[in-house]
Amino acid sequence: MVFVNGRHTFANIIKYIKLAVSFNFGEVTSVIIASVLLPFLPITPIQLLVQSLLYDLGQLTLPYDNVDIEYLSHPKRWNIKSLKHFMLFMGPLSSCFDMIVFASIWFIFNIRTAATFQTIWFSYGVVSNLVGMHIIRTAKKPFIESNASKVVWFSSVILSLVAIIVPYTGLGSIIGLVSNPLSYLSIVIIVPILYCFVALFAKKIYIRKYGEWI
Repeated sequence: MVFVNGRHTFANIIKYIKLAVSFNFGEVTSVIIASVLLPFLPITPIQLLVQSLLYDLGQLTLPYDNVDIEYLSHPKRWNIKSLKHFMLFMGPLSSCFDMIVFASIWFIFNIRTAATFQTIWFSYGVVSNLVGMHIIRTAKKPFIESNASKVVWFSSVILSLVAIIVPYTGLGSIIGLVSNPLSYLSIVIIVPILYCFVALFAKKIYIRKYGEWI
């Protein structure tokens, strides 16, 4: 029983670290690219801090997450190379979807206003990270073969709603967000769903190449 509890704790620690390093790497890459291409900052420092706070709160529920029984069947070891492989594989993938969001805002919705652009990416960044958490937390198909614990589910839903609602509140105005037309929320909702399907395919490639996931 002690061994199982230790493996359970280790698994959830690794989930958190891999999620953090991959998404942070992807987001830093996206910010650098967007800052070069756009005539304004894609997100301001205060907006980035609030955004990070929201999805960090979601990630902090991972210690209470379920762990697949297969993972608990044998001991695991700390492997820094595994973290590097994961970061360099999944980080650029999330960055590619950031680019899809940027392109959609700029070319499809024809948005040239900094505040509107930043607001969409603020909400998208939180939602995509929390959706991605469900993909990364298991080597299986999320929502079908492996489900997160109730507390992880609850935090994901609540914090995603908070990220969408904040721009319409006084707090949103304070940090430079604006009340966008509801039609712009299609980017915030559709792109993370698309990410789910692509990430599932990428997960299969990664497991086939490295023989592991978490």
